[in-house]
Amino acid sequence: MTVLTKPAPRRRAVTTTRLRVVLMCDVVDGAQQRFLDAYEQLRHQVAAVPGHVTDQLCQSIEDPLQWLITSEWEDAQSFLSWVDSAEHRAMVKPLHGCVHDTRSLRFAVMRETTGSETFDGPTPVLDGVTRHALTFTVKPGSEQKVAEILAGYTSPAAEVDGRTRLRRTSLFMRGDRVVRIVEVSGDLGAALRHVAMQPEVRAVEEAVNPYLTEDRDLADPESARAFFLRAALPAVHHVAAREQPAEVSRHALLYPVRSGCGAAVAELLARQDRQAVADGARPLAAATVFRRGDTVVRTVDLSAPPETVPALALGVPGVRASAVLGRLVVLGDHQLRDDAGIDRFREECEMALVTDRRAKGA
Repeated sequence: MTVLTKPAPRRRAVTTTRLRVVLMCDVVDGAQQRFLDAYEQLRHQVAAVPGHVTDQLCQSIEDPLQWLITSEWEDAQSFLSWVDSAEHRAMVKPLHGCVHDTRSLRFAVMRETTGSETFDGPTPVLDGVTRHALTFTVKPGSEQKVAEILAGYTSPAAEVDGRTRLRRTSLFMRGDRVVRIVEVSGDLGAALRHVAMQPEVRAVEEAVNPYLTEDRDLADPESARAFFLRAALPAVHHVAAREQPAEVSRHALLYPVRSGCGAAVAELLARQDRQAVADGARPLAAATVFRRGDTVVRTVDLSAPPETVPALALGVPGVRASAVLGRLVVLGDHQLRDDAGIDRFREECEMALVTDRRAKGA
């Protein structure tokens, strides 16, 4: 007798972190038809926005004045670029007179099951810590001065409000690029606004302003919004060993990604870090991959000097992984054929640590 068994669901990692946006609306009594007419016009306009996948309009079965608009986007950056644009503000004007209040929630798609297939997104945040990075460039020749300014600031108060707390800030530079990484418990937006308003932070930011390649004015809401949009470098993957070593050092690597290969590089690094952490014998305490477009930065916390574990530090502990990475980045004169070549390329990618500060109790 032949026994037929149901095949196990296929699982594969997505190459981008899709975004689900939920807009909760309280519609003005008597304005339901105007609301529907405005949505009908809006949905056709939004469908033409790059990165938009789909949307749904839902009405509460308990309160007919409560409506829900959900939309899906190819990645967070596509949505954020649109939602902070003048085009978006013009599109949603017809809704203003129809609703009392709206609330927008944004979620990364972590897992989706369709039939027998399961699609995995980024690693869920299980430790209650949100990791986010900001990146910008400075004028050539100003790198040393900028590093001195950024290293000399006084840390702001860690407590933001009853549920939000700054945990750690790490700042790195390589060439003219600056990457600031923050770890926050609670509301990331509240934490960023809190930090931006602190006198000690504002003094440092104003001192840095003359050296930036793109002008900004953090005192002006529109300029600040535009800066944070340009500078955003979201975390797309994080993994950490269950038992953390007593002593680790933090390192950051900026990968010279080939045009259009950012998603593939981020996926490769995430997959390798998951496997490395699963092997408890390896000195990888934690790793986070940040990505926007083809800008990919990875931080690693190691319990061993990176030069002693170059492939692990670079994120490719295996012959096949290093070969794949070699096709996705600009190697120049480097070769990833042995530990010596991998270590030289690791040094090329590694960013200089400017400051790394933990809040008390973090």
